[in-house]
Amino acid sequence: MGTAFITGAGVRVGSAVARALGRAGYDLALHANRSAGSLESLADELRALGRDVTLYSADLSDPEAVDALGAKVAGAHPALDVVVHNAGLYERVDFAAITRARYRKMLGVNVDAPFFLTQALLPSLRAGKDPVVVHLTDIGGERAVNHYAHYSVSKAGLVMLTRALAVELAPHVRVNAISPGVVAFPEHFDEAARQAELQRVPMGREGSVEDVARTVLFLAREAPYLTGQIIALDGGRSAQL
Repeated sequence: MGTAFITGAGVRVGSAVARALGRAGYDLALHANRSAGSLESLADELRALGRDVTLYSADLSDPEAVDALGAKVAGAHPALDVVVHNAGLYERVDFAAITRARYRKMLGVNVDAPFFLTQALLPSLRAGKDPVVVHLTDIGGERAVNHYAHYSVSKAGLVMLTRALAVELAPHVRVNAISPGVVAFPEHFDEAARQAELQRVPMGREGSVEDVARTVLFLAREAPYLTGQIIALDGGRSAQL
């Protein structure tokens, strides 16, 4: 089937995407940073399916670590068919309290890492069969969200990176983004906060990490003419004013 590289693959959306691609027949190159322990058990599960799994660890806020990761993955995988930039930093901070270091870390993980990893992996992608790059963004990339200024700026950058690379890397490499809504609540959300979020969703319910994984599979296997698109997987929330 081919080989897929996924960042932030140890938990939540990333692990669901890894499982879906593994079950579909892809060998896997999986990255994690703080969830490296979870990645080991996931790798065992996927190897039991007969998949070849290689693990990588890197702090994506560190430019040197990003460069080293890109070189390692490119060297070990001369052909890549799917690259999923799932790893991301998310935090709620009042604008007045956002330091330069905090701002740079946010953009480093959410924009710079996908940019420079894709650049490093470009020869491997060009050697793949109908390769696709998938970014994970969200509604904050296209609409302002109070108390998330640096996060929203980073996701807006990722939205434009999706469109820019779709143009620049065509016709051989497709680049799309998935913009999930409520599919995995942040751990600090209490029940009241969760219900408040769900009230903004026309479908009235939470999605799942498996919904994201299925959409990645669709982009990888069923959408050879789809590129430069931001797929809103949010139960209709982004359709509202």
